[in-house]
Amino acid sequence: MRKKSAERFRLGRTKKKILLLLSAGLALCLTRRPDNYFKIVKEAAIEWKDIERHCLREAIKSLYRSKLVSTKYNRDGTTTLILSDEGKKVALTYNTESMRVKRPLKWDKKWRMVMFDIPEKRKMHREELRMQLKQLGFVEFQKSAFVIPWDCRSEINFVVENLYLRKFVRYAVVESVDNELDLMKYFELL
Repeated sequence: MRKKSAERFRLGRTKKKILLLLSAGLALCLTRRPDNYFKIVKEAAIEWKDIERHCLREAIKSLYRSKLVSTKYNRDGTTTLILSDEGKKVALTYNTESMRVKRPLKWDKKWRMVMFDIPEKRKMHREELRMQLKQLGFVEFQKSAFVIPWDCRSEINFVVENLYLRKFVRYAVVESVDNELDLMKYFELL
């Protein structure tokens, strides 16, 4: 479903970048860790500098016409761009395609586990979550449980919020698991 909505709009490099930068604002709201907050702000600032002014104006007009963004005129004379629901879906499609969990220099010897129990009527969302967890680098531990050795709470919060699955998904930090050696070998931690 998400891919169809993304394919319906022809987005150039600048438009994609604008949508992703607007969705970075959502990521800032979801992160609770200061290091992630500053990382997002720094990367967003670099990307904004890379967009040429006239291309920016034309891309924003085009996004507005396609109803992916709306504008709000503020009393102080500034204008705020707001992602529409459809814009959020398109931005999520492009953002999750490139999102990865970064491997730290040193492993803290803890496992991050994502477990879920999503009703059958939301099967498409369940499959989308499975696909995104694998794309992030998780390995399937059981049918509804995935594991990775690195901290990824903010990435999981982002995915879960955008799929509207908060009440069905749990995130746990685990000291050990019974097949730890297999997992360590898979993640090249030996």
